[in-house]
Amino acid sequence: MKIKALAVLPPLIFAGMAVAFWLGMQRDDPEALPSARAGQVAPELTLEPMPGEAGFDAETLRNPGAKLVNFWASWCAPCRVEHPHLAALAEEGVPIYGINYKDEPERALGFLRDLGNPFAAIAADASGRTALDWGVYGVPETYVLDGEGRIVLRFAGPITERVIDSQIRPAIAKANGN
Repeated sequence: MKIKALAVLPPLIFAGMAVAFWLGMQRDDPEALPSARAGQVAPELTLEPMPGEAGFDAETLRNPGAKLVNFWASWCAPCRVEHPHLAALAEEGVPIYGINYKDEPERALGFLRDLGNPFAAIAADASGRTALDWGVYGVPETYVLDGEGRIVLRFAGPITERVIDSQIRPAIAKANGN
């Protein structure tokens, strides 16, 4: 009898772990990786120009209106997944500034040639200094900034339609004072 009771234990443990994993995947918590910079003016930029592309600086991020800053890389698989969603936002008129993170310029430009360029301007963070200053955990990461260059939202991970509807659009509205 004792052996039969022990035989049930592994499936019960597995079922409990599966439920815990499933519940963890259902969380849509924007505070899961909070930004210490939320509500603050975005840090200065230590960026290099991307060959043949329009660049930007910290002053650009303080221009009127909401804007997104997206940290990405050509070697980043989730960046490929989110790219069509960034392109859709850009088509709607949302200005997106791309910061290419620790990448080779030729590969980054090839990525944009293949998938399209949703960025109003891009620059390279070859050393990772800007990402460190901004508190980036990894790419992709997207920040919504207001017209004063203040960080309204930080989202770590690939942007999806669900994320756009539940977090990005409300943050853009807040950044625009709506």
